[in-house]
Amino acid sequence: MTPASTDRIPKQFRFEQPKSPPVVVNFQGGQVTSDAGLSLIAEIDRKLRITSQFALCFQDYRKPYRIDHSIENLIKQRIYGLVMGYKDLNDHEELRHYPMFTLSLGKRIGVQDKPATLAGKSTLNRLEYYPQDVEQGSDSRYHKIGHSSEEIESLFVNIFLKSYSKEPRKIILDLDVTDDLVHGNQEQVFFNT
Repeated sequence: MTPASTDRIPKQFRFEQPKSPPVVVNFQGGQVTSDAGLSLIAEIDRKLRITSQFALCFQDYRKPYRIDHSIENLIKQRIYGLVMGYKDLNDHEELRHYPMFTLSLGKRIGVQDKPATLAGKSTLNRLEYYPQDVEQGSDSRYHKIGHSSEEIESLFVNIFLKSYSKEPRKIILDLDVTDDLVHGNQEQVFFNT
């Protein structure tokens, strides 16, 4: 005998976020996301503090009263996008409105009919585009976010070494570049590697 639908009690799960209304997970349908795994990535990052440490390698010369998105949030948003398979900055024009990304960055979801928005592609571009031949820092008109290559390199080596209980005596870096030559006048010949 098949139980009636009134005999079933749907299970619900609640996730409490400090600055947000509670997120209730149930099996009633509604708005669905394919990026739910991002909540696990964000939780791991909160525990390991990788993006927080990475953000300390950047210098922010923007005026504080004009900042909507901190360096740390810009880095988290970009890295989380990459982890979830969104490699292009253009993807963030849509992702900036996705509730899952908003929750992962610890931001509030839509308060009083005002949807939460994250950084768009133009703002994230300021984080990535760092020309060496243009004036940098507080005197620059456009390039207000800088980074220290040495600090970034040192950070990732230290994170790697901390993953071991005892530092390894030897580290082997296997850098295998594959260069497949393209013969003839094929389309997209410049993108073969």
